[in-house]
Amino acid sequence: MYRGKINGLFVFFLTTTMFVSAQTGDLRLLDWEPKARLVVKETKIIKPKYPVIDIHNHLRDLSRAAYYLEEMDKAGVWICVGLDGLSEKDAYKEHLKVSHGLSKERFHIYFAPDFSRIDEPDFGRKEAEKLEEAVKIGIRGLQIYKALGLTLRDKSGKLISIDDPRIDPVWAKCGELGIPVMIHSSDPKAFHDGAVDRYNERYEELTQNPAWAYFGTDVPLKEELLEQRNRVIARHPNTIFIGAHMANLSEDLGRVSLWLEKYPNLYVDIDARIAELGRQPYTARKFMIQHQDRILFGTDTYPNAEAYRMHYRFLETDDEYFDPAPAHKFQGRWMIHGLHLPDEVLEKIYNKNALGIMNMFKDI
Repeated sequence: MYRGKINGLFVFFLTTTMFVSAQTGDLRLLDWEPKARLVVKETKIIKPKYPVIDIHNHLRDLSRAAYYLEEMDKAGVWICVGLDGLSEKDAYKEHLKVSHGLSKERFHIYFAPDFSRIDEPDFGRKEAEKLEEAVKIGIRGLQIYKALGLTLRDKSGKLISIDDPRIDPVWAKCGELGIPVMIHSSDPKAFHDGAVDRYNERYEELTQNPAWAYFGTDVPLKEELLEQRNRVIARHPNTIFIGAHMANLSEDLGRVSLWLEKYPNLYVDIDARIAELGRQPYTARKFMIQHQDRILFGTDTYPNAEAYRMHYRFLETDDEYFDPAPAHKFQGRWMIHGLHLPDEVLEKIYNKNALGIMNMFKDI
């Protein structure tokens, strides 16, 4: 009698111990894929409420240009801006040839200066003249990659600052031609402001891409890079600047708001930042309504119908707690919430603000 009870208790104890052990044992963070038990509405949007201009994309693989156009058609994207028209080796000419061979209206290409030549005498004037010639055959904007200020060096080994006076003729030429400057300066705060440790909210992203971790390196502080960029914007009030990735401070929309108030020639785009914006839906919604005339739609993800649709869901619906990953690469372990923006704000973000900038172009 007693022996049966003892055996039963032993089996119960052993089973319970094994169960607890299975739940509390070591689990690698990279293997953790929690499934939410939350039951919330899911809205599927196939086409946006208004035609879309994707002001920020990279169409580097020209062999896929026809595919890009097909995906744009599926998702209701009217115009896509490719930011990879490199000045170096006149690569921009091939981008224009391929994309405009499919549709001159649907693809716009931006010119990226060749800073490897910055030590040459009169670099700025020569590169500005080359930009003007590029505009004559179809270029419609200037692209500045994050390497400027971050990693690019001149022949002396000195980092080339964003506000290096040798570049001034190029910024000025953009204003003269009526074309915008898409400028990417610095990276997310987590890349700059702390070690890659248990306190870093982008720990997984940075362990997978260690070159993006700048803390403790000789890379300038994020704040310094933003100040360099802002000095350029202030110095060239007749040139339109588009601050890529919400002016690269989506973690602090209050400061971005101050910049928009201070610099009337500054716009921002939402590309690759709906993960950041969607985790602060009240603040982001207020920001977008307040600055509805200065915000542009962009993705930073090659044209893909499902990626576009995730952006539409974020902007148009009041859906809660959904995964933004299909819109872009993995960035952090958080879900987002839709902003449910008013129609008049949506239309401006989707196309009207971009059209306003495009209409500044001066045919030469």
